[in-house]
Amino acid sequence: MPPPGARLETRNPKPGTAKITGVILAGGQGRRMGGVDKGLETLRGKPLVQWVIERLRPQVDEILINANQNLATYARFGHRVVPDEIGGFAGPLAGLQRGLAEAAHELVATVPCDSPFLPGELVARLRAGLEAHRAELAVARTGGQPHPVFCLCRRVLLPHLTRFLAEGGRKIDAWYATLRVAEVAFDDEPDAFSNINTREALQLFESGAPPKGRDGF
Repeated sequence: MPPPGARLETRNPKPGTAKITGVILAGGQGRRMGGVDKGLETLRGKPLVQWVIERLRPQVDEILINANQNLATYARFGHRVVPDEIGGFAGPLAGLQRGLAEAAHELVATVPCDSPFLPGELVARLRAGLEAHRAELAVARTGGQPHPVFCLCRRVLLPHLTRFLAEGGRKIDAWYATLRVAEVAFDDEPDAFSNINTREALQLFESGAPPKGRDGF
């Protein structure tokens, strides 16, 4: 078994057979953008969550949207909307918990709603890392920096996460520290993890070219 934080290069992943549920985390308060619902903010005429759906859809077998406001609006994007079980905007772990509870498949990937340029092979490469290290969870990393909300984990972690949250745990890094985690390097496309969590970032990508990833995005 790998130790927590095991690292792996997986640039040419072989496809696995297990089906995967993708969970788009859109349950935050958008404080850095003035309290708006970030997933519904538009970039070049298209809501951020729609960008993410289009990038994630070819990579998974099911998509769930974790949102805590504007549920009817999110439902119009054609995927099931699942709010946190825990009230008070408890953070990404609460969204992951609900995703694990509602997922139809044994593997669950999470991505944030404000990263419209996510890698086209994100899930396949995370799965390769998960399986190669027999890890419980795989997380993306660029330049030595983990991106904890870009992860792939096993649905059997649901009871463990539920206990962590019930005991007051909220920090994603603290929960990951209790698991066998494989960090998967994406140093070949670091800009694909660019997120839009401020008005300035939104304006930058509105006027400039999007990051170019390995798939030519």
